[in-house]
Amino acid sequence: MTTPTAHPGHAHTPPTHAARRDGWRPESWRTHPIRQVPAYPDPDRLAAVEAKLHAYPPLVFAGEARRLRAALAEAAAGRAFVLQGGDCAESFGDFTANVIRDTFRVLLQMAVVLTFGASLPVVKLGRMAGQFAKPRSSDTETIGGETLPSYRGDIVNGADFTPEARVPDPRRMEQGYFQSAGTLNLLRAFASGGYADLNEVHRWNLGFVERSPLADRYRDIADRIDETLAFMNACGMTSITTRDLRETDFYVSHEALLLPYEQALTRIDSTTGDWYACSAHFLWIGERTRQIDGAHVEFLRGVRNPIGLKVGPTMDPDDLLRLIDILDPEDEPGRLTLISRMGADKVAQRLPALVRATRRAGRHALWLCDAMHGNTISTVAKVKTRSFDAILSEVRDFFDVHAAEGTVAGGVHVEMTGQNVTECIGGAHRLTEADLGARYETFCDPRLNAEQSLELAFLLAAELKARRTPRALPAVAAQ
Repeated sequence: MTTPTAHPGHAHTPPTHAARRDGWRPESWRTHPIRQVPAYPDPDRLAAVEAKLHAYPPLVFAGEARRLRAALAEAAAGRAFVLQGGDCAESFGDFTANVIRDTFRVLLQMAVVLTFGASLPVVKLGRMAGQFAKPRSSDTETIGGETLPSYRGDIVNGADFTPEARVPDPRRMEQGYFQSAGTLNLLRAFASGGYADLNEVHRWNLGFVERSPLADRYRDIADRIDETLAFMNACGMTSITTRDLRETDFYVSHEALLLPYEQALTRIDSTTGDWYACSAHFLWIGERTRQIDGAHVEFLRGVRNPIGLKVGPTMDPDDLLRLIDILDPEDEPGRLTLISRMGADKVAQRLPALVRATRRAGRHALWLCDAMHGNTISTVAKVKTRSFDAILSEVRDFFDVHAAEGTVAGGVHVEMTGQNVTECIGGAHRLTEADLGARYETFCDPRLNAEQSLELAFLLAAELKARRTPRALPAVAAQ
């Protein structure tokens, strides 16, 4: 761990507005201990890139972030459900319209099915347009006797195991910015240009059901959605007459790991005077960077975006409450999302005490289930994978814990892709370890493929439908 009291480029970063009364400034993280920081060899080059990014237009806008916060407040109150999904780490090499479109399409398909199962609107939040940086368990990697810096995501260095590729290069931040801008442009076009038409999305799901070995299991949900749409059309609610049937709200998110990049894209909202991180609508703090006195907590406590905090099996209830006090001191609806990532074998033992502590403290943060990160295993051949059954088991246990505690299970967080990769075992097509080599394409963690993602959505929809209760929830005013 290093303490960047004189962070490379700090003296060259553009001046910011006066310090807030609580001492927070966009650059105040630089005086705090920091982990997962790249060792840039050229401070002047880093400073020059930061200055360029600071002058570029924001990628998202404060008003969009406020709309998302209001939607997340509804989910925290049990009146909406959140689906957060996308790549483990985006790749510069996968920057194509087809890759973006296919991931967006699967998320839409999942959302339609979950809307039916939960009888609630689904907040769609992509791990897209900025999920380029990855935390690592070690600063170095050794292969064949050679030791090099670890790959930290395309926004930091290259995945090739060569000395040249593994040197952190700040110019990659600029490439990440432009790729994020292009991705957002396409996502906005898809969301508002007719591609999100509910009738089309349902037709895609019918195709999935017909392809699935478990078609009989899923057909009932598909048929019920079909009947609902037919009734709506008969009543005159078509995609031509009703905007919500042809357009959708879609937001983007990523882990706020690379703080020089995040600071450079932080802006003051002209309508409120508040600071917003304008690299994404929603940012989260990971399991490896959630130190109470750490730089990442310091940075995110000051921006007004809705933010998330990963909560793993080592989290202590008192530490969780201290972090909540720092990140959401006013207990604002929609401000803070707690993303549980326990592992299927730990969630039933570790999560209840944390949920109970927040409930007893009168805290109303939104809870999501990340059933991916605690379920990574290695095969005999040393290939990382995840079991579909373990993922589903963790989600079910997450729902059970919240039901027992009388709290709201607000949504799910999945690493997935719209491509037919072979990275996770199990599912209706019964992928095994022997199948992983067919299309194992991730540079980081294994992802559910398109078919597995949709299967998870159908199974969760059935689960949510079975768990529905008629109890009324108190109104929560959106801020």
